[in-house]
Amino acid sequence: AMPFASAALAVDAAGWGETIALWPGKAPGTPARLPRLKVEQRSTSPGFNDRWVTGVDRPMLMVRRPVTPNGTAMLIVPGGGYEFLAIDNEGEEQARWLTARGVTCFILTYRLPGEGWSNRALAPLQDAQRAMRVIRARASAFGIDSGRLAVLGFSAGGHLAGSLATRHAERTYMPVDAADRLSARPDMAGLIYPVVSLSAPFTHVGSRDALLGLMSTEAQRREYSVEMRVTDDTPPIFLTHASDDGLVPIANSIALYQAILDQHRE
Repeated sequence: AMPFASAALAVDAAGWGETIALWPGKAPGTPARLPRLKVEQRSTSPGFNDRWVTGVDRPMLMVRRPVTPNGTAMLIVPGGGYEFLAIDNEGEEQARWLTARGVTCFILTYRLPGEGWSNRALAPLQDAQRAMRVIRARASAFGIDSGRLAVLGFSAGGHLAGSLATRHAERTYMPVDAADRLSARPDMAGLIYPVVSLSAPFTHVGSRDALLGLMSTEAQRREYSVEMRVTDDTPPIFLTHASDDGLVPIANSIALYQAILDQHRE
């Protein structure tokens, strides 16, 4: 238990507040040499944080509690092209807005695929599934209705949130405790300028290669394309995307919207 205690202390020292370790032991596919946690301050404005996190050695949830909980919870998934986590711009800022409205928030610091994990492409999804189950397992302690649990993801974090929404029932790791008997299905997903397709011409190449590696096959790219994975058990999805997005083309959101429409026509 000592490594987790020291990791929690390190995070608290960085001002990250209340945290929950996702895994009771080592995360699945832990390499012999763990990545080293690094927090880079990108902001030049005093009192304004814009931190990029890399080297996520022990994935966790950063808990942000409202003064008056309304029973709903949000798992917030920062983006960063699967190469870093934009923990403030796509995490803390949204948690501040949501907690002011009574929503209990859990910001996910998930493992980055290129940092040595044995099954690189599955590592983020393993963390997202586990996060949803851990929140459900502790719902009563947080005053949360376990049927009012949403996920909110941005950019590559939108890809991960979309993957959770469409692949929640897929067995990606061996169960480690009683929480893994619970559903990983979010009751709703909000995807904000999400990376969606890893196989279409409009894919965000950086996210695709960071997740799958440089030698991915077309079959792998389709397997990890969110629009290909929509089923009748996919929860309601809210999409927002600017038509002039120069980084992640809006065609990503349109492809997922079309896949959802097609699913409901069947």
